[in-house]
Amino acid sequence: MSELVEIRWHGRGGQGSKTASLLLGVVASDLGLNVQAFPEYGPERMGAPVLAFNRISEGKMTLHCQIESPKIVVVLDPTLLEVVDVTENLAPGGKVLVNTNQKPEKIRKKLGLEPGQVFTCDANKISREEIGAVFPNTPMLGALVKVGNVLPIDQFRGKIEEEFSSKFSSKPEVVEGNLNALDRAIQEVQGE
Repeated sequence: MSELVEIRWHGRGGQGSKTASLLLGVVASDLGLNVQAFPEYGPERMGAPVLAFNRISEGKMTLHCQIESPKIVVVLDPTLLEVVDVTENLAPGGKVLVNTNQKPEKIRKKLGLEPGQVFTCDANKISREEIGAVFPNTPMLGALVKVGNVLPIDQFRGKIEEEFSSKFSSKPEVVEGNLNALDRAIQEVQGE
């Protein structure tokens, strides 16, 4: 990755879009990249729409403003497709990754995008089966790294394992569940 990559996360309060954005930032920084990771929200409450953002680059970053034209948009809650224009200001040729059990073609038509721009991953199902609860952020991180090609998958996974092992050192089952969810999303993400 040599160019600046800007990512916008759409989720609802409590789904982990902010956490995913921050974790992606930590991992990218650990891999020697320049990173910005930040949320945007007002007086949020559980279930309200929230935004989070990432900038990742090998080169120096001089931008310190809102992301205006993301290259990648990640949608943690598919119900947001009905209430938020997730494609707003999407960069030309940009990609949209949606947490849904629907096929990419159906979502692409709904969003009015071109083939190759929409990817889907059933992160709710994966997290329920691997973690034991609906936490779509971890699987969506895996799907993002695969689809967006923002970080080398093997290095990303290694750093994620370090982060989870440190954070959940007394809960190895949480580490294992999250890593399994990450791996499955990398394998199961779909595109046209």
